[in-house]
Amino acid sequence: MKQLKLILILLPAFIALVIFSGCFYTVQETQQVIITQFGKPVGDPITKAGLHWKTPFIQKVNVLEKRVLQWDGPSNEMPTKDKTYIEVDTFARWMIADPTQFFVRIRDIRSAHSRLDDIIGSEVRTAVASHELIEIIRSDKTRVPVKDETLQQGSNDRIGGLPSIQKGRIDIEKEVKRLSAGKLRELGIELIDVRFKRINYNKQVLASIYNRMISERQQIAQGFRSEGEGQAAVIMGRKERELKKIASDAYKKVQEIQGAADAEATRIYAESFNKSTEASDFYAFIKTLETYKTVLSGNSIMVLSTDSDLFRLLKRSKPEPAK
Repeated sequence: MKQLKLILILLPAFIALVIFSGCFYTVQETQQVIITQFGKPVGDPITKAGLHWKTPFIQKVNVLEKRVLQWDGPSNEMPTKDKTYIEVDTFARWMIADPTQFFVRIRDIRSAHSRLDDIIGSEVRTAVASHELIEIIRSDKTRVPVKDETLQQGSNDRIGGLPSIQKGRIDIEKEVKRLSAGKLRELGIELIDVRFKRINYNKQVLASIYNRMISERQQIAQGFRSEGEGQAAVIMGRKERELKKIASDAYKKVQEIQGAADAEATRIYAESFNKSTEASDFYAFIKTLETYKTVLSGNSIMVLSTDSDLFRLLKRSKPEPAK
């Protein structure tokens, strides 16, 4: 009997506690709440953190994020205006600006990501198809490629000679954000930023692109080699000319020195052998013998006239009697 009375007392208290607890809910700093009654939103969104009241059993609390959320889109292949297929990976930052509109049109974050994929992905494909590859790769039109000042002007221009652009990647990203934000605003979403995370060539054409880049670099390298060979030829020609000039000047100097020495030797000989008639005759005799030694070597055969100066000593010489 006492147990029955205890149950009759505790049961209404428990029911009252359940009903009372269902009247209150807590909102965190990072949350915003939509109250629905029979599936339809009622009242204004609850964005202030704290303890709030609702009608139990009839009204339901739907929690939404108040923080900035991220969207990392899938990597898609798409053609540029100059028919180059590239792979573009895009990401964005967004937040729920109108909770009621967001809840009515989308309901949850998963569905929001699906709509972001459709809207932002479509605008990215349109923007890429409307611009050439150089516009998407270069950050903006004011960016100037870095040039090596140590290179010659002609080679430097070949390396840094990129075509001019009208917008650049930053302006294209802003254009994608502007066009996507207008469509997402109708869904209660505020698009904060859109960026291209990565841009790659299509894998099927990477090999041909690399080969073309290698060929272009080889042409540039060949240009450098040709310029170097030309400069080397000029330097070698200048070196040979200088060597010949040095050798010619040296030979001229040697001949001058030898001529001066021969003249001095002749003068000394003349002074020595012209002191008397005997000395002069002896000098002529010695020079004649030197001449004989030079011309009558080995098996030489000479035909001389009897009045030849060379034959004069041979004519006066007497052979030794046979023993």
